[in-house]
Amino acid sequence: MPGYDAPQPGVLATIGRTPLVELAKLDPSRPFRMFGKLEAYNPGGSVKDRSALEMLRQGIATGRIIPGRSVVVESSSGNLGIGLAQICGYYGIQFVCVVDARTNYQNIAIMRAYGAHVEVVDTVDPVTGEYLPMRIARVRELAAMPDAYWPNQYANPLNPRAHYTTMREIIEGVPDGLDYLFCATSSCGTLRGCAEYARAHRLPVTIVAVDAVGSAIFGQRSGPRLIPGHGAAVRPELFEEGLANEVVHVDDLECVVGCRNLAAREAILAGGSSGAVVAAIDRMRDRIPRGANCALIFPDRGERYLHTIYSDDWVAANFGDISGLVDVPMRETAPC
Repeated sequence: MPGYDAPQPGVLATIGRTPLVELAKLDPSRPFRMFGKLEAYNPGGSVKDRSALEMLRQGIATGRIIPGRSVVVESSSGNLGIGLAQICGYYGIQFVCVVDARTNYQNIAIMRAYGAHVEVVDTVDPVTGEYLPMRIARVRELAAMPDAYWPNQYANPLNPRAHYTTMREIIEGVPDGLDYLFCATSSCGTLRGCAEYARAHRLPVTIVAVDAVGSAIFGQRSGPRLIPGHGAAVRPELFEEGLANEVVHVDDLECVVGCRNLAAREAILAGGSSGAVVAAIDRMRDRIPRGANCALIFPDRGERYLHTIYSDDWVAANFGDISGLVDVPMRETAPC
């Protein structure tokens, strides 16, 4: 199997093999068990480190990427960009990341700290009203330069292939067999990789794709979304019918509430798409059989959302008072 089963050098050796923890306090009254896959423990802080490593490792091995000469270009809302920036920094490869005006400024700062050049697209596509088509158009322009290499996370089969190990780690870590997997969607890399692994090994696992309200991945009309990295304005080329047994669409408020309750109950500070999978399993709670084992993939860490999801001012400005929906309201300052 490709990827980090083979020994990796330096910090790259820490990609993968992330913790799987039982979520005993998230919903103590539920009649089934829940386990969280903590992808924040990858060195770049997200599940996208796996895809970044697999795509660049293969590019270097085949000579498509030559350290010191090639320029890697990619579109990202943040997490994949950080993973690519770290790996390119390790190998001495130039990296240009195209983001948009919704991208968290902390993510941009992290990429730049690794030596990446970050371009911010601040105009939306006139047809869809979304940034993603404009980001991709700019990447195509950059990819036409000599010695440029575009991994293309939206279409590259190495993206989902990287997540065969994600699913394998979950299967090996859940006692008595896995019954449900809850996976947030964006490029469809994680979803497709986990689903393909389950199919190849004929595992009786119900795959639940968690998409954003306003995302076009599963056929909804594209619409405005506040939380980056969850859902997509354009259906990715990696999408395939039948990847998921069920699809749950979660809105921005549900993501915020899920994140805050996850922090309050399990002391796990995670990003917006993690809140989405928490909301999704809550939505399906009454349909999951007693004694079932459920795994939730938490794609990234919450520190990158301190000025949005975990900011009372930002939440109040966008959703009003949500104190009745969360266990412990967050405070901007600690009491004296």
